[in-house]
Amino acid sequence: MATYLELKAQADSLLRQAEEARRAEMKVIIDQIRASVAEYGLTPEDVFGSKRAIRRTNTAQTSPSAPKYRNPITGATWSGRGRQPEWIKGKRRERFLIET
Repeated sequence: MATYLELKAQADSLLRQAEEARRAEMKVIIDQIRASVAEYGLTPEDVFGSKRAIRRTNTAQTSPSAPKYRNPITGATWSGRGRQPEWIKGKRRERFLIET
């Protein structure tokens, strides 16, 4: 039966071999991709899509909600979304509605 150190050495050797095989295969794949790009005249936008579309999907642009409630003493407002402010907690909201 092999010892721990022998097995660890074998594992390290296998990891090195696997990394070498990956690099060799990656070189072939990259050469194929470069040949295809040159043959068809592809641009980065053709391959990866436009940066504008990526930005649009990653960042959600929302506008702030209009206030629905107003504190008659301080004039502070609240849209009804998120945490309730202290001045409205436990009270009837109808009293604070902003009339439109």
